[in-house]
Amino acid sequence: MTSPIPAPELILGVVGAGLMGRGIAQVAAEAGIQVILTDQSPEAVAEALQFCADMLRRKATKGTLSLAEAEAAIGRIVAAGVGSGTAFAGFSACDVVIEAVAESLDVKHRVMDCLEAVVRDDCVLATNTSSLSVTAIAAKARRPQRIAGFHFFNPVPLMRLVEVIGGARTDEDALVRLTALANRMGHLPVRATDTPGFLVNHAGRGFGTEALRIASEGIASFADIDRVMTDSAGFRMGPFELFDLTGLDVSSLVMESIYRQYYDEPRYRPNALTTQRVAAGLYGRKSGGGFYTYRDGKAEKPAELSVAPVEGAPAVWVSGRFPDVAGDLRDRLARAGATVETTPRPSDEAVIMLTPFGEDTTTASLAEGLDPTRSVAVDCLLGLDRRRTLMRTPVTKPAVLFTAQALLAADGTPVTVIHDSPGFIAQRIVACIVNIGADIAQQRIGAPEDINRATEIALGYPRGSLRFGDELGPRRILDILAACHAFYGDPRYRASPWLKRRAMLGVPLTTPEG
Repeated sequence: MTSPIPAPELILGVVGAGLMGRGIAQVAAEAGIQVILTDQSPEAVAEALQFCADMLRRKATKGTLSLAEAEAAIGRIVAAGVGSGTAFAGFSACDVVIEAVAESLDVKHRVMDCLEAVVRDDCVLATNTSSLSVTAIAAKARRPQRIAGFHFFNPVPLMRLVEVIGGARTDEDALVRLTALANRMGHLPVRATDTPGFLVNHAGRGFGTEALRIASEGIASFADIDRVMTDSAGFRMGPFELFDLTGLDVSSLVMESIYRQYYDEPRYRPNALTTQRVAAGLYGRKSGGGFYTYRDGKAEKPAELSVAPVEGAPAVWVSGRFPDVAGDLRDRLARAGATVETTPRPSDEAVIMLTPFGEDTTTASLAEGLDPTRSVAVDCLLGLDRRRTLMRTPVTKPAVLFTAQALLAADGTPVTVIHDSPGFIAQRIVACIVNIGADIAQQRIGAPEDINRATEIALGYPRGSLRFGDELGPRRILDILAACHAFYGDPRYRASPWLKRRAMLGVPLTTPEG
């Protein structure tokens, strides 16, 4: 049981009784804050009040609140009048007002104008916008210095992170007060500057957009990309599973918006795959089909083919170009029954296994003067304990590919076979995630630790963007990006100065500047 909450010392206004508004009202009331809720629709307000009451009583049933605490919290949420006149008059005593209305600059301007006509001069006005500029929302206000972003994530009671965003004219006092309010509501506040996507939506650009590019190049199927990112990289969902969950119609608009707002920055470039699939109505779960077909709410994924065991003790030669991973791969192949050659060059019969970082198999084999028809590559960036990724060249012999796959799968670990690609699958996506996180730090959009917290909590990444880079090594991430950049000639893969300098200095990406 939680301890009794003291009498309210703060009055919070919430404009908008949709999912976000009612979620904010619920967690604020539970924290002992008096909440005044309004909406242009009286039905929406009534539904929100009932929703909050139901959720709070459910918590009491589960034992996370006492019944007395739940009823007290329910009593702290009251409705203001409905309509532009009477609704906002009820906010005159508020210390903070949060608007959670439609994502329209005109609508938000009207709300701020109505609020400024009734609230005190020291009342902080916060916008829960996820995509509009806080500076633009405050531009027509009488007191723009008190307007700030306060971006919650849905569902608010479960997603315990909130972005606190200062516009160009926001006073520090407003940000300090919103930070304190977030803490009181049991949420983790992270500070961000007023840039497209703020911190979280900005940091999330690498995961989906790079996966789309990999799929569009025919390197691997949607299901294989998802399997690699969940099994090997440890993400809760693969990028295409996530697109289907959030709705591609929504995700596509976000990708396009952030790309355009950054004046077509190549790192955030969307992909034609999304435009085509949205036009076809393949939004995901809500339309019954997206990157997967859904039956009774479950995705139908293609089954993985079983691999027959290899006969005899085939000869395998592993490149020693990267000795920190070559030894582990040799040991596993030996345990699988291979005859592992230790000579400087492979014999004429040996399967050639490479362990490149950022390069495709073709480039890696030619760089060492090896036969590309007998060459395959194994992704060792994230270790070999879970799913393994095996990459061929366009001319790899089928028998070589079969032998390599059978040996890697001999201990029961699944193996995903892909076509030639700089950076495999996981290397490319993880490097893009780290690079975008590093550039967010470089632009001073958020502090390194806030970037890590935001990506772990709000995006559900197994590690924060910068923490991921530190664990794998900034120099290795830089090498992967450099190899992709050299192969494609695409500025999408150019390294952030934050990443480049820390890789050269040999210091962690989470190291702030003095």
